[in-house]
Parts: sequence; structure tokens; C-alpha cells
Amino acid sequence: MNIHIITITGDIASGKGTVTALLKEELKYEVYKNGEYVRQLAKQMNMSIIEFQEYLNAHEEIDQKVEKSCAEYAQTHDNLIVDARLGFYAIPSSFKVYLKVDINEAGRRAYNDALRKDTEEYESVQKAIEDIKYRYEQENYRYLKTYNVRREDMSNYDLVVDTTDKTPEMVKDIILTEYKKWLNERK
Repeated sequence: MNIHIITITGDIASGKGTVTALLKEELKYEVYKNGEYVRQLAKQMNMSIIEFQEYLNAHEEIDQKVEKSCAEYAQTHDNLIVDARLGFYAIPSSFKVYLKVDINEAGRRAYNDALRKDTEEYESVQKAIEDIKYRYEQENYRYLKTYNVRREDMSNYDLVVDTTDKTPEMVKDIILTEYKKWLNERK
């Protein structure tokens, strides 16, 4: 069993991608990102991320394929960081991290994130907040219906970090400290 796997999930715009990149650099681990796959599918289907979320609600088989892909990948890889909404569920033996963020800060981050522009267009921070809340509700509905999983249940995770008032480097350092403790407990 591969134990050198960190799964990172969390609130939309909580810093998952940035923190994952910092951890990759520090640990020299490989990264697997479900979100990139989802955005690519949405773009190929000429859909916004909101439209694609609604499409996934009606097409569970696609959502299952997306979520299953990280579990399959982890079976043959170690020294891995998985950035996936249900990574904690798909890879239960991983060090499971949830990143939280205040909704107002999430809206500000999403509105100002140039990387989101391909699949998310916000005319204001308030619109970003509304879309984030909607996506969160849609995802939670789908995860409960399809997998019987409550992502918002913090007991699913080994570590929960509120990123609202922390730099990505601070979050990375917290994760690394706790991950090393977690690894030592498994030796």
C-alpha cells in the first residue's frame, strides 16, 4: 500500500492549486488534479463550469469516471499529491487535507483568478460568491446522491486548515508539519 499520498480538497478558491504546487516543489511529489480534467471536459463541451456541474448531476457515469481516475492512478503511484474534491474518499489510506476559506474571500479570489477565465466569468465579486455557493450546493447534492458522502463532514479529514488569513506558504508549512507527524505514526 502506498502511504506517501496527500489528498487535498476544500472550498472553492481556498488555495488548493497554489498549495499543491508549493507542496510539489518542496516534497518533489507528482501531482494528480481532477479539477484540470473537469475544466478540460467543460471546455471541450463548450460549457461554463456551472453548466458542466449541472450536466454532471444528470450524468453520474461521467462524474464517477472522473472520481475513479484518481483512485486508479494512486494504485500504481507513490509520492503523490492528489487535488480532487473526493480524493479523501477515493484514496482512504492517504493523508487527507481540507482547506476552508471564508465565502467573501473565496469570491474575491475567484473573481481575480486569471486561470479561471476560460470556464468561469464573473462580472463582480458578488456574482463569484453566488456561483461558488451554487456550485458547492450542486457538488454536495451529487456527492451525497452518487457516493453517499458528505464532503463537508470535517471528520473525514486528518487536517483542516482555514486559509482565509494565511499565505499559501503558511498553509504549506502547516500541512508539511502535520503530514510528517502522520507519516511517523505509520512507521
